[in-house]
Parts: sequence; C-alpha cells; structure tokens
Amino acid sequence: QVQLVESGGGLVQAGGSLRLSCAASGRTFSRVAMGWFRQAPGKEREFVATIKWSGGRAYYADSVKGRFTISRDNAQNTVYLQMNSLKPEDTAVYYCASGGTLSGSYYYTGVRDYDYWGQGTQVTVSS
Repeated sequence: QVQLVESGGGLVQAGGSLRLSCAASGRTFSRVAMGWFRQAPGKEREFVATIKWSGGRAYYADSVKGRFTISRDNAQNTVYLQMNSLKPEDTAVYYCASGGTLSGSYYYTGVRDYDYWGQGTQVTVSS
C-alpha cells in the first residue's frame, strides 16, 4: 500500500503561482512513477504531469507545458508541482497518484496507470 497526502492548494489570481506537494508513505518503492492529475467540475480527470522516482524523467500535458514543473525529493518521498502563470481554466481539484512498474523512458499518463491516489487539493484561479 502507498499513502499519498497532497497540500498547497488555494485561491490565486490569474498569472499567479502555487506549489503543490504530495507526501508519499508506505511501499513507495513498489511503483516507479508519480503523477499529477486534475478534475474540474463536470469534467473527467485529466493528466497534468508525471515523473519517475529514478532518473527524474518528466512529461507534461500540452496544456501546462512551459508553465508547470514537476519535481521530486527522493529522500523525503515527496513530489511537487510548481504552477506558474496560472489561468482560470487551471481551476480544478488536483490529485497526486502513484503507479507504474516500468522504468526507462516510458511515461505513465493514463488514469488507469495509477494504483494509489491522494485525497485531492482544490486550486482556484480567479480572473
């Protein structure tokens, strides 16, 4: 089992920044990737970014590329999502997730690729 706890959400004006954190505990070594997803009201959960614990390979959705940065601190078992130049359309509940068993250059971008999920943290961007 892997337990995930997100923090750092809040209300910010358009153009502002927020940094989300996801603290992982339990059998974190059993999965190779951490991902961030988001879900806006009435919409499906969508991929935002992913990173591998080993090597730090990262991959982003086109909608956030150049604005968001995913990073990890292996010693702290924590993954971060730095969000800059936020837009109203970034408003959603953000979830971190743990999953995947393949190392290397394969990127896990699907909801079904992840086995463990945090409770989510609300991000609201006002115009």
